[in-house]
Amino acid sequence: MTAQVDYLVVVFTATSGASGELLGSDEKDLVQVVWQLVNVNNKTLGRVNELLIRSDLSDSTEEKTEEDVVVECKEEDETASGADRVYTATSLDSGINMFNLQLTNEVNSAGAGTSFCLCTDGQLHIRQVIHPEAASKNILVPDFFYSFFDLRKEFKNHFPTSDLKALNALVMAESLSIPVDIPTVWDPTANQEPLTVLPAEVAVKQVRLMSNIILALLSEPYCHRFSNPERVSERFESGTCSKMEKVCDNTVIRARGLPWQSSDQDIARFFKGLNIAKGGAALCLNAQGRRNGEALVRFVSEEHRDLALQRHKHHMGNRYIEVYKATGEDFLKIAGGTSNEVAMFLSREDQIIVRMRGLPFNATHDDVLRFFSPEDDLKETCPISGGKEGILFVRYPDGRPTGDAFVLFACEEHAQCALRKHKELLGKRYIELFKSTAAEVQQVLNRYSSAPLIPVAPPPLVSIMPSVPLLPPPGSVRDCLRLRGLPYTASIEDILTFLGEFTQDVRQHGVHMVLNQQGRPSGDCFIQMTSAERALQASQRLHKHVMSSQRGANSRYVEVFPCSAEEMGLVLMGGSLSHTHTHTHNRSRSGTGLSPPPCLSPPSYSFTPVQPILPTDAAAAAAAALYPPIGQVLLAPRPLHPGHAYYPASAQLYMNYTAYYPSPPGSPNTLGFFPAHSSMSSPGGLMRMPGLPYNGSGVKDIISAVQGYQGPMESVSLLTNSLMGQTSAGETSLMSLPLITKPGGQFLDLTLQ
Repeated sequence: MTAQVDYLVVVFTATSGASGELLGSDEKDLVQVVWQLVNVNNKTLGRVNELLIRSDLSDSTEEKTEEDVVVECKEEDETASGADRVYTATSLDSGINMFNLQLTNEVNSAGAGTSFCLCTDGQLHIRQVIHPEAASKNILVPDFFYSFFDLRKEFKNHFPTSDLKALNALVMAESLSIPVDIPTVWDPTANQEPLTVLPAEVAVKQVRLMSNIILALLSEPYCHRFSNPERVSERFESGTCSKMEKVCDNTVIRARGLPWQSSDQDIARFFKGLNIAKGGAALCLNAQGRRNGEALVRFVSEEHRDLALQRHKHHMGNRYIEVYKATGEDFLKIAGGTSNEVAMFLSREDQIIVRMRGLPFNATHDDVLRFFSPEDDLKETCPISGGKEGILFVRYPDGRPTGDAFVLFACEEHAQCALRKHKELLGKRYIELFKSTAAEVQQVLNRYSSAPLIPVAPPPLVSIMPSVPLLPPPGSVRDCLRLRGLPYTASIEDILTFLGEFTQDVRQHGVHMVLNQQGRPSGDCFIQMTSAERALQASQRLHKHVMSSQRGANSRYVEVFPCSAEEMGLVLMGGSLSHTHTHTHNRSRSGTGLSPPPCLSPPSYSFTPVQPILPTDAAAAAAAALYPPIGQVLLAPRPLHPGHAYYPASAQLYMNYTAYYPSPPGSPNTLGFFPAHSSMSSPGGLMRMPGLPYNGSGVKDIISAVQGYQGPMESVSLLTNSLMGQTSAGETSLMSLPLITKPGGQFLDLTLQ
């Protein structure tokens, strides 16, 4: 808007909670709106109107008509606030409609023009009160609420030395030599409580004072023109962001606690009233490529970022959202991209993006087109925008498909039709469908085309595991089984039932279930068999058979592969195996970040003793060469007397460490306790335990956690925050343990450092 408007509508709002600079920060409902019309051309003032929103009247006025409920007019002599006319409404929706109706009638009756714009003292009344509450209640506000004049910024044009954050109506009136008649409760210099609810007459006097300030600015010698109002974004614009783009640190926040199904539009609705930069809402993904409930949001200015921080612990549905400061580098890690293919894919504006997950590796563009537009079902046709150009397959750097893809739809109706195909079959696989964002497309492509954005595990303090010695020799005996695709509710008993007659060939404590970082089953399991022949027979007979779980109704087919003990150890030590058992030694050995629980064996079966996997002398020699003496790492180790290693007989232990390692040598279902070994002559190892709880009791909890390992513990050292003297968030502990002797070999069950 470049031309000056005919009228300014001076608006002041009040909620049932905080006032002043904290207005709207406590998520309280709007209860009062006061306004007055200012004729810019004639420099005259209209009547002062007051609207009271009282939801407590809705129950007592159910039998009245809508007009009786919404409008209750009183003349000036009947009002306690001093307003010329007072209106009463029972809800925000009816109140906004009444405000729109009365304002339009007053402008039309004045006859000096029809253009008008709102004017407020600061940004809070429009951005932090009206728009957030209307968005949370799904109320559409009139168009004139999307532009307004900030009286403080208009005043600063003539008084450049004024501090914008310290300005208010009182300061502006004093600078313009306007007499002030407002109670001290509104005086910012007075020691008032921010959460104090303002009396009704304060709002009316505030509006009258603001109107006089406007008249003073319109008159000589200022002759101010109100021509460039503030804008409120009506909708969020999606877009791309380059990694080379510079993002100011003072414009980015991190929102945490989002519902898993939330989209960038939900984030924009939560921050309604604040202007988010184009493509400035980026949902974060976890190590498994799923949304983790966090998002990084980039605003157009530091002012809007500061207002967003005031919405800390406001609600999105039934969940409260935490809002913190973030940096531009954080935003670029999530939303930035460099791929020209992605830029071309996202160059079309006003497109709805849907993510496909679980595609067959041989799926083509034609398969995806037929999936959304089957020839035999015209009612469920969901045409993809641009045909094949509207499909983007996600691939590894070597060109192998990942099973993910993104598709574009021209409108919301087609996207919703596509989402109804969630978990329908494409070939022999069911496809998961999710509404996605441009930032998620960039993040997924970055994750698969380069190193992980968020490392699964922290780097070790001391490098101790060379990659070459971990490779199993080609001629290894495949006397183990790897089960993939287990139901997440499957127990040890379910696995033994699935094995059937091969259960008697399982070695003692030879079932190794694998948990992820959250301590939940990952769907993988390793089983040590008595011979390679029985392992091969079991894989041939049970491969892709269905396994049922006693604790859940889900049934899944399970893939069964033979593998060697060395290959199993490689995976448990942080490597990876080829599921096809070809080119095993050329595969990437990057750690997966998953951890198994202790070995569990059923109490009703007996097993033969297990053969050692690694010679004791060789393992001790390797440890002596790789691990430095513990005295070089800990300055003052505290000796601890070895006690009895103990497992609770009734509880299952699930240990969630950083990388794959074998389970302790025992079963909590079958063993109550077993004595610890005497001190060994081999050098100790330094171990790191990430993710300790904040409220842990320290060394006592650490000793209890490692009681299942046979071997004396020489010392425990807690890493503390040097500034606060408390255990740092997510910090780790260091301890010294000798190499642990186990019937199946020698391993360490913690992150070695």
